[in-house]
Amino acid sequence: MKSLKIKSIIKWLFLAAVVGFAVVFITSYSIKFKTENYIYSDIKNVPKTKVAIIFGAGIRNNKPSKYLKDRLDAGISLLKNNKVDKLLLSGDNGRDEYDELTVMKLYCYENGVDTTKIYIDYAGFDSYSTMYRAKQIFKVDTAILVTQKYHLNRCIYIGNKLGIKCYGYNANTGIYKGYKYYAFRENFSLTKSTLDILRHRKPKYLGNAVDINGPSNYTKE
Repeated sequence: MKSLKIKSIIKWLFLAAVVGFAVVFITSYSIKFKTENYIYSDIKNVPKTKVAIIFGAGIRNNKPSKYLKDRLDAGISLLKNNKVDKLLLSGDNGRDEYDELTVMKLYCYENGVDTTKIYIDYAGFDSYSTMYRAKQIFKVDTAILVTQKYHLNRCIYIGNKLGIKCYGYNANTGIYKGYKYYAFRENFSLTKSTLDILRHRKPKYLGNAVDINGPSNYTKE
């Protein structure tokens, strides 16, 4: 009797897992299908907008990781090719020993970006928070999102749902460590983003408005 009960539990757990994976991959496919046409790899074809949003992606020894460096280089390229007028840098500044934003803003400055064109989002702890804060704090209504290809569908989807007209610029250059793993994991992140939208999740931090049409909040500290 006990073994039958265990088999029944295993059966239901297996069915639940199958349904769960089906939901994940159907959701993922649907979002990718809806957003793929808004992703650009050739800078000549990127629509001109006011701002590019660059997502944080890790630092090492106070230097950007390859993921982050390529995102920053892509954003700077958009600015220098007059595809955008401003850069909004968004990342994790939650710990004294880990400060993505200082690394990001200094990299832009050292690569010739006028600091009056750089805006800083110090509480972009995840992609949803970045897009929510872009809309509510920085008053962004249209943007080019700059990150690696695997990440763009989710960011565009979230941005569009939150009221920002979004395009994506593919920052892929060369080979990335762990890229296949991150691309696979993204399927689950896409499902989570759908749930975040449905429940109207608010970021941990909001704060005072910094209008993207007003003065930059770049500081040298």
